[in-house]
Amino acid sequence: MPEQHFYEQRDHTDNYLIPFFKKHIKNFQNLKVLEVGCAEAGLMDRLSELGFEVTGVEIDPERAKIANEKNKNLNVIVGDISDAEIVEQTGNEFDFIIMREVIEHVIDKETAFANLNKLLKEGGYLFVSFPPKYSPFAGHQQVGLSILKAVPYIHMLPKKIITLLAKLFKEHQNFPHHVKFNYSTGCSIRKFEKLYKKNGFSIVIKEFFLFRPIYKLRFGLPLIKIPNLPLIREILSFGCETLLRKNP
Repeated sequence: MPEQHFYEQRDHTDNYLIPFFKKHIKNFQNLKVLEVGCAEAGLMDRLSELGFEVTGVEIDPERAKIANEKNKNLNVIVGDISDAEIVEQTGNEFDFIIMREVIEHVIDKETAFANLNKLLKEGGYLFVSFPPKYSPFAGHQQVGLSILKAVPYIHMLPKKIITLLAKLFKEHQNFPHHVKFNYSTGCSIRKFEKLYKKNGFSIVIKEFFLFRPIYKLRFGLPLIKIPNLPLIREILSFGCETLLRKNP
């Protein structure tokens, strides 16, 4: 699985992310890049090959170890973006920060965004993608073993009901906690907007997807966007992808 994820991220970087970044970021070359929640660092590996100076932060020591073993030239730090020490740990101001499918797992989002501001140069870019808190699979139930992994909005049910369903369908024991915990730490689009505005960021582009760009690689599904309408984007969007810029 780690091997598969590594190469999936490399492919997604080539097929979607780099063309997107080139389109929306001026002079997208030779930048200092930080990836927060880099996992096995497939994205970083590809950017490194293209001449970018890359640093990664990964909370899981095992995944950070795999990343550093995959490419000895990568600098992947074990750390948490919401820790006070993370700014000192990375030791750099960056031109560009990437944070994909991370913010919904961070408990202290206020500190995380304050740290992102400190780590980014004035005029630098921040790319954030995440499934909104009230979206169909915000509980990350897709990691389940039974049919429950395909049930949308299950994370919004009471935990007692999820527990009963998990027993009925012979799900793994931790499934109810996993789903409810992810829901509890999730980030709504409204909350996300408050966070970036409070911490000195402005929008370059913000998009909402029914079928996200990564789904084409994983499932062969076409990319489908949905409109930026308050209720629709919160409950129907499978993903919000936003490019921000730090205000001078």
